[in-house]
Amino acid sequence: MHTRRRGSSDSDKPAADEPPEWSDVDEDAIEERVVELAEQGHSPSEVGLKLRDEGVQGTPIPDVSLATGKKVTEILEENEAEPDLPEDLRNLLERAVRLRDHMDENPGDYQNKRALQNTQAKIRRLIDYYRGDEVDEDFTYSYDNAVEALGLE
Repeated sequence: MHTRRRGSSDSDKPAADEPPEWSDVDEDAIEERVVELAEQGHSPSEVGLKLRDEGVQGTPIPDVSLATGKKVTEILEENEAEPDLPEDLRNLLERAVRLRDHMDENPGDYQNKRALQNTQAKIRRLIDYYRGDEVDEDFTYSYDNAVEALGLE
């Protein structure tokens, strides 16, 4: 929406109905590892990367949803270990805080001023999307609210 490009084409993962036979880890062990990694402070996407790279008991897990039938976020919700903010909103808030801090030090950087405005617009749209379900009804975006929500104070 805020770029000069028309879009980007991504490669699709090959269609698979079941996990590969070399990755035959028990579903319960995978779910325990997912919760353990989330409690260590990893985001759901980082959990997926760690399972892909390190695996469970030395066996890599290429796709959690194929192995367990559930997404990482669903596993975290069932075990009450989900993060307080959705990951996409959290990443945008972190970006906005970084850009705002940069703008305080460099007030003449108009390119980053526009990037901050675009990021704030994305945040406001995303807050409207999540309002009531995963974000409080009365939450509005401001720099101070973002810093507080991220726990940076």
